[in-house]
Amino acid sequence: MKIKKILRSSMCVLVWLVLIVATAWAVAALFFDVRISWLQLPLALSYAMGIVAVWIFVRRPWKITFTAAGFLIVLAWWLSLQPSNTRDWQPDVAVLPYADINRNQVTIHNIRNCDYRTETDFTVQLYDKTFALDQLRTVDMYLVTWGSPDIAHTMVSFGFTSGDYVCFSIETRKQIGQSYSAVKGLFRQFELTYVVADERDLVRLRTNYRKDEEVCLYRLQVTPAAGQKLFLDYLRRVNELHEHAVWYNALTDNCTTGIRAQRAAADRAPWNWRMLLNGHLDELLYARGTIVTNLPFTELKKSPI
Repeated sequence: MKIKKILRSSMCVLVWLVLIVATAWAVAALFFDVRISWLQLPLALSYAMGIVAVWIFVRRPWKITFTAAGFLIVLAWWLSLQPSNTRDWQPDVAVLPYADINRNQVTIHNIRNCDYRTETDFTVQLYDKTFALDQLRTVDMYLVTWGSPDIAHTMVSFGFTSGDYVCFSIETRKQIGQSYSAVKGLFRQFELTYVVADERDLVRLRTNYRKDEEVCLYRLQVTPAAGQKLFLDYLRRVNELHEHAVWYNALTDNCTTGIRAQRAAADRAPWNWRMLLNGHLDELLYARGTIVTNLPFTELKKSPI
């Protein structure tokens, strides 16, 4: 009997924890994602007070029903919000890249190479270039950290025998006046974009103009065939986003989880917590032998660019 009581109590606590989390999420979704600004706070507060009233005044069997129903209504509305490729975008993400893939030849359009004077003062420059897949010789990963060592920004760069490098950065596509927020990134505030750029753009921005960021460079150990496949995975995703907008999500579709998600399920590396706390991604890749391991990891990590 005691075991049954303990199990029943544990289940009751678990149910209420789920309902509290679901309610907190619904309140935040209303606050952030209602598109009429003056309605956001009143709706969020009204929803929260309504659920609290249910918990206080409604009998127990119906408390769960009404709370779950309220959450499902908000979730259905939230899922109905549609991303768009036609907004008033910031200049550095205003033009989407895309690629023409013809067997061994790949032509990438709208490769970005901004001329920076400061982090926020720049001239956007775009160009097209054709690459031969069989000339791809290196794949590098840039891990950019700032503030917390647990969180990083991941970029992947492909080098060719011609001396050209094409760098990919999965980012939020911000509208004019928007700034990034990790909390807002959990909701439907930003569209997802793949910035395809010259290394002199993406890397130099972080090493020369963003003084609080530290950049580490790692050479990936991949076969030519695997490097070409990864390159094409990126380009196919670039083309998908050119045709259809997708929401960014700080957990499920960000600069690191997006790399994994763009591959077929059978080709994805096993999940690991360091893919989410991606400031430790280099540790994971070192342990798996994915990055060059000619030095102990602690020494490798000591050499930011």
